Amino acid sequence: MPAPPHLAQTLRSRTKHFRSSSRSLFLAVLVGVTVGLGAVVFQFLGHLVVRFSLVQYAGYAPPEATGEGTPFTHPPTTLVPWMIVVVMVCGALVAGWMVYQFAPEAAGPGTDAAIDAFHNQHGKIAARVPFVKTIASAIALGTGTSGGREGPICQIGAGIGSMVAQRLQLSPRDRRILLAAGMGAGVGALFRAPLAGAVFAAEILYSDAELEADVIVPAATSSVIAYSIYTQSLPPEVRFQPLFGIKVEHAISGPLELIPYLMLACALIPVGIAYVQMFYGSQWAFERLPVRPHVRPAIGALFAGIVGVGFYYLAGQQMSALAVLGSGSGTLQEAVHHSLRLGPPLLIAIALVKIVTTSLSIGSGSPGGVFGPSMVIGGCFSAGLGLYLHDWMPNLAPHPEAFAIVGMAGFFAGVSNAPISTIIMVRALTGDFGLLVPTMLVTTITFGFGRRSRLYRKQVPTRMDSPAHRGDFIVDVLDGVQVRGTYRPIDSYSLIHESMSLDEIVHRLADNHQHYFPVVDADRNMVGIFTDDDVRSYLFHDAIWKLANASDVMTTNVVSVTPDDDLNTALGHFTALNLEELPVVEDHQSQRLLGMLRRRETIATYNRRIREHKEGTRE
Repeated sequence: MPAPPHLAQTLRSRTKHFRSSSRSLFLAVLVGVTVGLGAVVFQFLGHLVVRFSLVQYAGYAPPEATGEGTPFTHPPTTLVPWMIVVVMVCGALVAGWMVYQFAPEAAGPGTDAAIDAFHNQHGKIAARVPFVKTIASAIALGTGTSGGREGPICQIGAGIGSMVAQRLQLSPRDRRILLAAGMGAGVGALFRAPLAGAVFAAEILYSDAELEADVIVPAATSSVIAYSIYTQSLPPEVRFQPLFGIKVEHAISGPLELIPYLMLACALIPVGIAYVQMFYGSQWAFERLPVRPHVRPAIGALFAGIVGVGFYYLAGQQMSALAVLGSGSGTLQEAVHHSLRLGPPLLIAIALVKIVTTSLSIGSGSPGGVFGPSMVIGGCFSAGLGLYLHDWMPNLAPHPEAFAIVGMAGFFAGVSNAPISTIIMVRALTGDFGLLVPTMLVTTITFGFGRRSRLYRKQVPTRMDSPAHRGDFIVDVLDGVQVRGTYRPIDSYSLIHESMSLDEIVHRLADNHQHYFPVVDADRNMVGIFTDDDVRSYLFHDAIWKLANASDVMTTNVVSVTPDDDLNTALGHFTALNLEELPVVEDHQSQRLLGMLRRRETIATYNRRIREHKEGTRE
């Protein structure tokens, strides 16, 4: 017995949905596997470059976070500080040549380029970009460039997702989703925070409190797969540890302890603004240097190296001072667990000098990220401030190390406009879940006051502002807005009686700027309409002016609207028939004329509604 028609249709719909879901899951898994392997290669190349550049020639093995899990054992060496500058310049020269020769899109941080590809490039990233970004970033970061791995892995993951989508000839929407899923997979794997990676991919695209909802599930799937593959490449002893080592639980014992964190938030806002301004000021200056772009990263590395090594000597040759170069993750871990060993002046100085070296390094076009430096800046500055607050008010700030953890999240949330994923990520990096309330307080404040000065300038405010969603929000904007409040009453129009002679009509047109002329009967019911163009065809036939009347000129095929119709319907008539005005009648049966609706005023209402939607003021 055949299934009823409605049941058969339901079964077909469910089968289609199942196939679509299965395909999306398969593609997300495929992207996760590829990005996970890419993260393993990227991390290994970075350690390889460190071993045979900084360690080999400068005797410097940058301290790393416990969970990094380097595959190399560094031999005993003697530090030669100024050789660090030489190695940095050579590395930046090679990386700069690779980037600008083969993939100029891979220059700089990388996250902004991925965001731009999502919004403005239909999800397309050239296939060469992830390969060039992997090698060039490993060289630049491995030779001491003050940058992070988040930007490169974002662009690498986004490039892989885009490449998979293009090879399978997917739609622009699917390309964008896989691009974002690749971003989330890269971040989730490298920072061992798959949930944070998924939310980051959906949140980082917008500067307002907005999420790309379609991205979350595919990005979560990709992140889990990439994370699982990446962690298998780590030594067993650190495989399931947080990146910053042993878990430490802090907690607050009362609401008064939030006061020092409120002071921390107020202090982080100007530091974040200074960081963004200096970064883009440096980028502006380097773009105007009269040299080939290929050598700009080397110039930036030279100045950054001089600043970093000079700071090392000014700080009394403390190894922690070299955190202003490279990733600085080892020093950041010390700030999280043992900030008292470093002391407040050195911690705050590291944060401020790190702003300079990162701006010189990444602002010059060297491939690297800004997330890692942001963590060091926010963490070290907050740890130093926490020590001061502990001295001033020990009862309200009993755990100064906790300020480093909260400050990392608060600072990056303020400069990146990504508060939710940042909270999740910092919790995963440290394993500390006891500071959720102060972290939410600080990130909310820095996000609210730091939004005008954002690190990722390719972000758009909301989905309505994204070219990726152009057309998604225009269909229903005028639904429910009635013609009643927009049309012009008929009193302001010159009406034509159906019996009026053509001679009278011509003379009336001479003194009238009206374009559309409704024709009515004795009861003011509309029987037709004509335009001044219709009358002009008779101007050279004055012999028939006395013979013809309005009925001979008008058209009876009139499209009209009523006051209860919505403007969406009217706009459809305007567009389909290429009209500038529509008659407004009491009802379609009587055709009693009430006024005229103009296209210009309908468009003005539409624009006003769009502004209200954007500003959140729609009634």
